[in-house]
Amino acid sequence: MRAIRLSLLLALAMVLPGCGEEPKPPATHNTAIPQDPALAQIYTNSCQLCHANPAANAPLTGDRKAWAPRIQQGVDTLLDHAINGYNGMPPMGQCVECTEEQFLQLIGFMADQPLPQ
Repeated sequence: MRAIRLSLLLALAMVLPGCGEEPKPPATHNTAIPQDPALAQIYTNSCQLCHANPAANAPLTGDRKAWAPRIQQGVDTLLDHAINGYNGMPPMGQCVECTEEQFLQLIGFMADQPLPQ
């Protein structure tokens, strides 16, 4: 009887880890940076902390699916959110010296798609 209990406990111990949520793939960090050196510096200093970190809950650089609904809102809304902040996005995206053109270039880079004009 004791051998049966031990066998059941071992079987249960092997099955239980499979219960619950589906295992998630490990988080990957996008290491892409803009080719333009000035934009690369801004991205590294101001954008990358959130947009390359899955834990930040910001749309990740290169994640077209996450950026699609934002792109559909239009350039004016994207620019407004970058300048004035939105949800967890700080005003000016931590880049007080950025121009509107730089914001638009950076958003296009992070969204991995051209912005509609």
